[in-house]
Amino acid sequence: MKASPIQDSFNAGEFSDLVAARVRFEKYKNACKLSENMIPLTQGGTTRRTGTMFVSEVKNSAKSTRLVPFEFSVTQAYVIEFSDLLVRFYKDRGIIESAPSTPYEVITPYLEADLFELKFTQSADILYITHPDYAPRKLSRTGHTSWTLSTISFLDGPYLPTNSGATTLTLSGTSGSVTVTASAALFASTDVGRLIRFKSTGSTWGWLTITAYTSTTVVTATVQRSPAAATASTNWRLGLWSATTGYPSCVTFFEDRLTFAGNALQPHRLDGSVTGDYENFAPTASDGVVADDNAISVSLNANDVNVIRWMTDDEKGLLIGTVSGEWLVRPSSLQEALTPTNIAAKRSTAFGSANLQAIRTGKASVYVQRAGVKVRELAYVYEVDGFRSPDMNVLSSHMLTGGVVQFAYQQEPYSIVWFVRADGQLIGMTYERDQDVIGWHRHIIGGSFGSGDAVVESLAVIPTPSGDADEVWLIVKRTINGGTVRYVEYMTPKFDADVTTDAFFVDCGLTYDGAATTTVTGLDHLEGEALAVLADGATHPDVTVISGSVTLTRSTSVAHFGFTYESNVQTLKIEAGAADGTAQGKTKRIHRVNVRLYRTLGMKFGPDADNLDILPFRTSADAMGSPPALFTGDRSIEWNNGYDTEGLIYFRQDQPLPFTLLGIFPQLVTQDR
Repeated sequence: MKASPIQDSFNAGEFSDLVAARVRFEKYKNACKLSENMIPLTQGGTTRRTGTMFVSEVKNSAKSTRLVPFEFSVTQAYVIEFSDLLVRFYKDRGIIESAPSTPYEVITPYLEADLFELKFTQSADILYITHPDYAPRKLSRTGHTSWTLSTISFLDGPYLPTNSGATTLTLSGTSGSVTVTASAALFASTDVGRLIRFKSTGSTWGWLTITAYTSTTVVTATVQRSPAAATASTNWRLGLWSATTGYPSCVTFFEDRLTFAGNALQPHRLDGSVTGDYENFAPTASDGVVADDNAISVSLNANDVNVIRWMTDDEKGLLIGTVSGEWLVRPSSLQEALTPTNIAAKRSTAFGSANLQAIRTGKASVYVQRAGVKVRELAYVYEVDGFRSPDMNVLSSHMLTGGVVQFAYQQEPYSIVWFVRADGQLIGMTYERDQDVIGWHRHIIGGSFGSGDAVVESLAVIPTPSGDADEVWLIVKRTINGGTVRYVEYMTPKFDADVTTDAFFVDCGLTYDGAATTTVTGLDHLEGEALAVLADGATHPDVTVISGSVTLTRSTSVAHFGFTYESNVQTLKIEAGAADGTAQGKTKRIHRVNVRLYRTLGMKFGPDADNLDILPFRTSADAMGSPPALFTGDRSIEWNNGYDTEGLIYFRQDQPLPFTLLGIFPQLVTQDR
């Protein structure tokens, strides 16, 4: 029976083989068997991702490195390179230097093994940093080459509960440096830097910072606020955070409070600062009176220990992800302010979270489930007056095999959540909830590491220098000229031009733009590698870098050099043409495929990856020596594959040129016997 089915959308992305038989499912007709180096568009089509531009080698290519965004404003955004024991900075698509050829650097205490456990939150020019093994720090910016990393000196808290036993503390004085003596073993050598809150006679609470350890019963401390008296007292509290008890593992802002959570001693507890005074955690005034703006503290009480993994703000309250579930912390009424005496925590869902910071996307938060292979959306649902957390990759469960190590959200020009998979593959999820679009796609970055693909180790998203879009930055590990290198690169802007001169579809690339020449230098970072070339908008034979230089076969004014990569789209099995029931398993013959393209030049087609033909775009009307014009419209392809039972259609773009597929309209015959 003859049929002419239509696939006018690809925005359901790449489906898992586990759902390949769900041909009656509404999204089946919008999905692909393969979506590689292609971005499904909310509008329905699918477009080739642009290439990546080389920026710099990391400080030490022998060690893993992490990228972190720092956004003061949409036109003042930085990427920070966290490497073993130091950080470097990037702005306006280049590395910041303290002197010519000398990157600006700041020393840190964080080792290579610590980098992916760091969590961050930002307020204006200050980036707050947490790690469970390090006292919280802040990275402050006062200029492009003026950054300071310092340990936060917290004021008056947070503390453990007030002592309820018989152990007393006695101070040798009420000001300056004093000796603190306990009536029983209490202190450890790792308590240096820990706070003590102390009250003897009267109602005045003082507080101190431990500066030296003598024994389990004696320490030296500096008085920060004097108590009324120094005599023996059971009214004391020890600081919550220290090298003894552990430090907070996550941080965020909520209702103008800097909020920390997840230290080793009380992993289910969160603490918020005094309102507007981010380093002050005083639980009361000095006289013990609790004011509404004093620091807050709450524990997530359940049958199991809820280790807090992440926190993020929401209009309904503070959302918290723990090992065993997702919680909402808020006052008793949305019309009230969060205060030390008006705070409650309620479990919303019970899926559990991986140790990765959740991200905000519109009115929802996206987080990775505990095992690292599922992504969930946490969003308020009016009909149930609560939060729901659906599985976002249930139809594409294979995409995150092995787990996620990092993810980030790009809002413009495409709404995409990007993931770094544990094996180094870059995964994207086109995500537009209001349009019911969730489409997964994989990205194989050009080049290689050893005998395999190039490895993406980290990513960050910041606004472009002009502020009109978002830019995806990557650290990519490759083998170059026999050695291991790690390069910082960014994905170039969306191609949206009428000519191919500025089409950048190579990875780890650079652009030459100048007087016409056949020799281009400055490609030292790709020494010994064979590169694809787009020369004055036209393809050019591959060239090999020798001593940082390449030689072209024709004189060129604008040329892009870099690793080639393939963009592939393969449809699911066709469901069309059966007279009795389904077409699945029945013999089919496709004899023609009409494709609708947008600003495309160069494409291959066929039934599978091993049997592809070239679709020509050059006509007799095109001037020799210049590239054909970009094509927008319909092309009719004669299909000579013969009979099979699947009816698969495969497209590939492997030239450094754009490719956007809007629709496929095959003509076929399905046999019902």
